[in-house]
Amino acid sequence: MAVAGCPDYFLHHPNYQQENMDRSSNHRQPDLIHPSFQQSTNQSSPNHQEDDVDLEALIVKIFSEDGIGKVVEIPADMTARDLCQLLVYKSHLVDDNKWSLVEHHPLLGLERCLEDHELVVQVQAFMNSDSRFLFRKNYAKYEFFRNPLTFFPEHMVAWCQESDHTIPPSQLLQNFLSTSSCPEIQGHLYMKEVGRKSWKKVYMFLRRSGLYCSTKGTSKEPRHLQLLADLEESNIFTVTLGKKHHGAPTDYHFCIKPNKTRGEMKELRMLCAEDEQSRTCWMTAFRLFKYGIVLYQNYGVPQQRKTLLSHFSAPVRSVSENSLVAMDFSGRIGRVIDNPVEAQSAAMEEGLVWRRKTRMHILGSHSPLHHSSLNSVIHIAQLWFYGRITREESHRIIHQQGQVDGLFLLRVSQSNPKAYVLTLCHHQKIKHFQILPCEEDGQVFFSLDDGVTKFTDLIQLVEFYQLNRGVLPCKLKHPCTVVAL
Repeated sequence: MAVAGCPDYFLHHPNYQQENMDRSSNHRQPDLIHPSFQQSTNQSSPNHQEDDVDLEALIVKIFSEDGIGKVVEIPADMTARDLCQLLVYKSHLVDDNKWSLVEHHPLLGLERCLEDHELVVQVQAFMNSDSRFLFRKNYAKYEFFRNPLTFFPEHMVAWCQESDHTIPPSQLLQNFLSTSSCPEIQGHLYMKEVGRKSWKKVYMFLRRSGLYCSTKGTSKEPRHLQLLADLEESNIFTVTLGKKHHGAPTDYHFCIKPNKTRGEMKELRMLCAEDEQSRTCWMTAFRLFKYGIVLYQNYGVPQQRKTLLSHFSAPVRSVSENSLVAMDFSGRIGRVIDNPVEAQSAAMEEGLVWRRKTRMHILGSHSPLHHSSLNSVIHIAQLWFYGRITREESHRIIHQQGQVDGLFLLRVSQSNPKAYVLTLCHHQKIKHFQILPCEEDGQVFFSLDDGVTKFTDLIQLVEFYQLNRGVLPCKLKHPCTVVAL
């Protein structure tokens, strides 16, 4: 079976669970949500399915962004999280819990990230023949648990407006997750009229019971509310062809699609927000109202998994490696460096010396590369370098991988072939910073602050801004990653 090597399947094995029960109970992460909301977590874990699920193996095909597909044999009870773990394992990728399975409908221009607990086979059963699964990074999947106030502007949350704008982040999330509270998202949205090309601006309300529009201004009276979608029977999608294909009034387009339909246009509820923050708020609230505490359980699983798998997921090391200590050989005899700060400084200095030696070795060989030529190509193999892509393409990539602070990529400038551009996301807005070459004493340097801070190559520049904000609005945290299955 193809899933034999997937780490999460060890967690689900009864013998392994029994062996690790006592050990895992002693390691709990700090509670973001009040304990009363988590009392059922161990009883209804989202990674476990009913016992009567048909375990017959089925075939699914997964695609990467470059269109390359991989056929995988999976059991019927495999969740999206388990399949992502399997693909990470088989593709030798870094397991950072930021991977997602995407349901993609190219003809309709729709896509959404599957929730970790969803059964892949059930989702595939209602996909068209042209639809496919994509394997992709998604840094923003659970970002709203870390920074809830960024995702839910006060003017859009009715509960916020009744509380004098003083809401602790944890209390805001508790109100969204608790079935006893009734927060709602409200605001204007553009809605495409069924069977027409025109769009109409209406006032809408998103509640646990569904999405409603007001037929009379901003009135909340029941007689003025019209139900547009039942959350339990629908899923929310980002529209990738919005303004061009559907004539949307803005670029911030999304869609609500019934679960058990093949996606005919007449069945889709096409919506459009004024800006990215509003769209993100509506879509995140839809997920929270639909799945509730299950989303928080999904968010907590990676931390539990790290604890359970730490003893065999760590790389195998030799006895000599485990007994390594920092040494100083600058004097006549060596000495052990006991001070951790001094040891770290020595390690960094050794790394810099190694880098200089390596570069000199390359330049001193018979390689045709000139010193400046090496600096201009050394970055090509980096994950964050995307070459000659357009500004619009960089926006698409940033949006697909989750618009979180510090998500970035580098590309060749379209206006200046000798320059590069750093594309960076901050506060859900995408900004561009030009990196210009500058010459000093016959050597070419790169700088994005008009030569104040210079770097010999782009790798050095990226490493610096990963540690220092400098002139940027935030540090570089998450490189956009191209997946190769």
